[in-house]
Amino acid sequence: MPQPSARTAGFTDSVIRRMTRVCLETDAVNLSQGFPDFDPPAPLIKALIEAAAGPEHQYSITWGAQNFREALAAKQSHFMGLDLDPEQHIVVTCGSTEAMMAAMMTVVDPGDKVVVFSPFYENYGADAILSGAEPVYVPLDPHSFDFDPAQLDQAAKGAKAIILCNPSNPTGKVFTPAEMQTIAQTAQRHDLYVITDEVYEHIVFPPHHHTYMAALPGMWERTLTCGSLSKTYSITGWRLGYVIGPPHLMEIARKVHDFLTVGAPAPLQEAAVTALRFPLSYYDNLLATYSAKRDLLLTGLDRLGIAHNTPQGAYYVLVDISDYGYQDDLEFCEDLAAKVGVGAVPGSSFFREPVNHLIRLHFAKRDETLHSALDRLADMPTLRR
Repeated sequence: MPQPSARTAGFTDSVIRRMTRVCLETDAVNLSQGFPDFDPPAPLIKALIEAAAGPEHQYSITWGAQNFREALAAKQSHFMGLDLDPEQHIVVTCGSTEAMMAAMMTVVDPGDKVVVFSPFYENYGADAILSGAEPVYVPLDPHSFDFDPAQLDQAAKGAKAIILCNPSNPTGKVFTPAEMQTIAQTAQRHDLYVITDEVYEHIVFPPHHHTYMAALPGMWERTLTCGSLSKTYSITGWRLGYVIGPPHLMEIARKVHDFLTVGAPAPLQEAAVTALRFPLSYYDNLLATYSAKRDLLLTGLDRLGIAHNTPQGAYYVLVDISDYGYQDDLEFCEDLAAKVGVGAVPGSSFFREPVNHLIRLHFAKRDETLHSALDRLADMPTLRR
């Protein structure tokens, strides 16, 4: 028999999704895979019901329904500070996962190198490998999650693109304006593209602020901005994402997207127009909601004496398990689910470096779910060896 594809040998199945399966098997509170357990906004559910009874059940325009792109362009133009054209600057995808893959294949050829900050969301390395590219990793400081500009500059030599997740999954880091300028200057100096994953753009905790790479001087022509409605409107299962960029790149992204998935779900795009037209107060309330959930979880962890970082954005917390005596963080997470009843993701799945002392929790849950998880985490000391 011929050998199957060798390109997949460099990565495993998703550890995040694996931990959700472990949670289902053990009846653990799932703080591993980052999806809410509360409903989307009521007007959005109403719009979905109406869309289901409407005529939008066949293919829409492959790169996005007209009204969806128009609503998205208006919303993102406001937040990004750019004048986005729904005809030229947007490709609608099946979630940000496809958006990142489409963006990668738009600018990267087999044999190219792409720069990835470590820790990183697990898909980025796989995306690079599936594109035939070689990921080159730049480690973030394990405490501050800052990066060394000299290391970034060295990694950028001979590369084709930089991948940036901001706010960051898994660290909750929000890159400062100065750091964003450094990345932009590095991209321009070495003539690189920047592919940004900005799905948590509206979950940035004061005093931190989100900086859009595409809006920085000289960066529009070389930036592909990937985003999603999943986290902003609590609809991770709808799989609605997008790529934003200059026309010459979007022309290519349209073709890549067309052959990857043809198009995003038409009735869901129709319904989601309602969300894209929410008033600005919606985003203030979203941030207030997640600020309260962050405080609830962090205060509870502090009360239990569980060491953790303080996320600046997104909805993830890294917990330090150094004192528990485990050499394998996956084994710790499996025991945490089976014996304590809380699901987490082993930190090693996000790091290129050999890291086994961190696990990731998330707080996109109802308050009662978070309280239940904290009640169970009170038994975490029983895992010490």
